[in-house]
Amino acid sequence: MYYVNRESIEERLACIPDIAQVLAEAASDWTGSLTQGLAQERALHLALEIATDVGSGLIDGFIMRDASSYEDIIDIIADEGVISAEVAAPLRRLVSLRKPLVQEYARWPRRELHPFTGELPDLLRQFDHEVHTYLHRELGA
Repeated sequence: MYYVNRESIEERLACIPDIAQVLAEAASDWTGSLTQGLAQERALHLALEIATDVGSGLIDGFIMRDASSYEDIIDIIADEGVISAEVAAPLRRLVSLRKPLVQEYARWPRRELHPFTGELPDLLRQFDHEVHTYLHRELGA
């Protein structure tokens, strides 16, 4: 029997609509303002943290192999059939932004629209759907 902390996973997935909204608004009406840049930066950071936190929760709960990196978390949940290859590939690109966003933030080009910003809202919604599908398949209700 597995112990999957669904509450924690659901709590993180519930943040996706707000993050997707901020990213969609930034992509559709980009002016390069500092406020937009900081909102985009934080939304990208939260999006990647959700993907890795949810992935870690699934890895721990379903006793999958241990991850050696943030990118490896995405690889594991893709290999285990949680997410499709179509979702995994851009999520790998997303999590590769962690170091620049968290450690190299002083050099982050926050007045530029990141090319990933427009793509991410749909990707996050698909990630949410695929995780929920997996949980339902493996655990029911």
